[in-house]
Amino acid sequence: MRTRTYYRGPDAVVTSELFVWRTAPARIFAIRELSRVGITCDEIDRVRRPNTTHAAVGSSVLIVALWPIVDNPALVAVTSLALALPILAIGVYWRLRPRLWRLHAVYRGDDVVLYASTDGRVFNQVIRALRRALEDLPHDDAWSVEAA
Repeated sequence: MRTRTYYRGPDAVVTSELFVWRTAPARIFAIRELSRVGITCDEIDRVRRPNTTHAAVGSSVLIVALWPIVDNPALVAVTSLALALPILAIGVYWRLRPRLWRLHAVYRGDDVVLYASTDGRVFNQVIRALRRALEDLPHDDAWSVEAA
């Protein structure tokens, strides 16, 4: 049987026989020996929050503290802007925060990470390639009975 290539990229190769994650050192998995393939997505940095959060909290405390003594409309506008900009930055950060996508499976009895990437487009291409490789595996009678 001829080896078919489903995906070839700078960081992964998926063929009808092998899944290769090009890391140092390369991680190579036989497609036939993979089971319970799954996907997880995590934030890269769950603990550290952006400094804009601190700026927004500080600005809001400042506005609340100065509100009773401020009569100047220009000062009210400046302090409102000082609060709005960090809040806007927080919203943009949470919308675009980096995520780490992981493809994991059981390989020869061990839980392994087959592939990980922060690029969702490339990650989805690798997943589709692996799905096609798994679907195109020749199934013998024992496999078909077990799946039914």
